[in-house]
Order: sequence, then C-alpha cells, then structure tokens
Amino acid sequence: MFYHVKQLQYNAKPTRPDPVYAKKLQEVLGGQFGEISVMMQYLFQGWNCRAEGKYRDMLLDIATEEIAHVEMLATMIAQLLDGAPAHDQDEAAKDPVVEAVLGGMNPQHAIVGGLGARADDSSGYPWNARYIISSGNLLADFRANLNAESQGRLQVCRLYEMTTDPGVRDMLSFLIARDTMHQNQWMAAIEDLESTQGSIVPSTFNQEAEKQEVSYTFMNFSEGEESKSGRWANGSSFDGQATFEYDGAPKPMGQIPFLQPGPPYLHGTAPEEMRIQQGKGKMEPPGQS
Repeated sequence: MFYHVKQLQYNAKPTRPDPVYAKKLQEVLGGQFGEISVMMQYLFQGWNCRAEGKYRDMLLDIATEEIAHVEMLATMIAQLLDGAPAHDQDEAAKDPVVEAVLGGMNPQHAIVGGLGARADDSSGYPWNARYIISSGNLLADFRANLNAESQGRLQVCRLYEMTTDPGVRDMLSFLIARDTMHQNQWMAAIEDLESTQGSIVPSTFNQEAEKQEVSYTFMNFSEGEESKSGRWANGSSFDGQATFEYDGAPKPMGQIPFLQPGPPYLHGTAPEEMRIQQGKGKMEPPGQS
C-alpha cells in the first residue's frame, strides 16, 4: 500500500519559466534512463522478489523514493511551462504559448498536456515499459540498476550544465546526490550477493555443461592487438575459476551454413548452386551427391 504526502521530498521551484528547458527536462522524467524507468524497474523487482528480507525491503525503499523524484520533476516541468513565456518576441506570435512553441517548446506540452509534464522523453517519444528489467535474478537485476543510475546521473549532470536557473540547479543537485548514493547502494548490494553467489549469472547453472575451452578466452575480432593488454585478457578470471587467455586470430569452429529451400507456396528463390538429389526429392549442398 502507498500513501501520498503532500510535501515534496525536496524543493522543485524554478526562478523563472523556461518552456524550452522543460522540454529538455522531460528526458530524465520519461526517457529510457529517466525517473519513471527506475521507479517502475525497482517496483517490479521488489514486488516480484521471492526472497523475503533485506533485498526486498531495500528494493521497495528505493522504488518508493523514485516515485517522489517523478513527482518533483513533474512539478518542476509544470512550473517551467508557466506563462510559456511572458513576453512577445514576434508580432505573429502574440499568444505566449504559440511564441514558446515557435521558440522550441514541445508543442504537446501545450496541446496535449495543458502546460503540464508528460510521460515522454525530450523528443516526445512515450515512456515504454520495455525500458525496465525485472528478471527474478537479483544479481543480474542489481547490475542493470547500477547501469540505470549511472546513465541517469550522467544525464542529470548534463542538464545541470544546460541551465543557469538557480532553482532548477538546486533541485538537480539533490537528484545528482541521490544518484551518487544509489550507485554506491547497488555496488554494495552487488558485492554482497557476489560474496555468496559468485560473480557469474546465473550461479546455479552447471558450468561443466558449457564449452569450457572458450569460457575464459578473449578473442580478437578486429584489427590491431591493443586489447591484448587489458585486464580481460590477462591474469586470473574474476570468478576465480581460471586464467584469462588471449586468442589473436580466432578460427571459425562451425559448419558452412546450408538451408533447405522453402516450400513452393512461399515463392522463395532457391540458390542456383543447390540441386535436388535424384530419387530422394531433397536439396543437397554442392559436392555432396
């Protein structure tokens, strides 16, 4: 159960309206790595968590905080749209909303949202549930969460540099600080899980079933050998099970692909070099008669 507290987690008060910046701010609200994404990602991970205790509790703690961040951004965007803007720059656009649209404002803020925030990114693309990850494997999910917080903090920092409004910067500085904590939080949770489960996901798969001869070999598939000096090609593997090897000229290990032609009703084109084996009515690769 959730309940709403009318007071925001932190201030969301711009010094002046700026509808063009409101459009930019939509990215960290409804973009791939925006607050709606992490809110939904953590909520579903928490709701789906089958391990009662600290991990489920932590997930729902941070998920609920992210709801507060969505509210802060939506409030800020709505205030940035106030007046939209207050002065006329062109005789042909005396309506301040029309002027703002011509100046780079997201027209849907006015037409669809009524000067309110929307669940879209900065290009107007609607938020998509495919952005979120909730696999049921906590280690895999926590690594995705670390990536989400890393990308989100990067974008908020870029937006901080794109405005001089002290009120907007004040709110963004709070969100940046919370992203610092959240990155540290996921790194700590990952370390905690790795101490008992190991570093490879999933830890429950029998490793003897994989092709172990290539489990720890870095393969060079590009010109140059600069990658040879990397930690990923030298020393002990991070799961402690082997030593990294480097293959500077990997050779193909599979067969030359050969596909039977499709049925006549599909009206495909059979390759000219293939022929029907007499008496058996099937296709064969050249040279295999």
